[in-house]
Amino acid sequence: MKLTTEAKQEIFEKYSLSKSKADTGSAEAQIALFTTRISDLTEHLKIHKKDFGTRLGLLKLVGKRRRLLNYLIKNDIARYRAIIAELGIRK
Repeated sequence: MKLTTEAKQEIFEKYSLSKSKADTGSAEAQIALFTTRISDLTEHLKIHKKDFGTRLGLLKLVGKRRRLLNYLIKNDIARYRAIIAELGIRK
């Protein structure tokens, strides 16, 4: 399922650092967006088990999110812990 523009804006407003709609580049906002998309794709794959194209896209999103989380661990552990707690992600 594709995310609507309004849904993306809500995610960016909630998780961005500067609390503006235009802040789409912060690691927290991107991680939140990827997490939303990952959960949507996971639900899709529970129904459509043989959709291997979607499975590949899901694995790529998980890798992107993991790289952003690794970036936060290296640069600011407090921001990493905050986003993990907010989104309910655990390693």
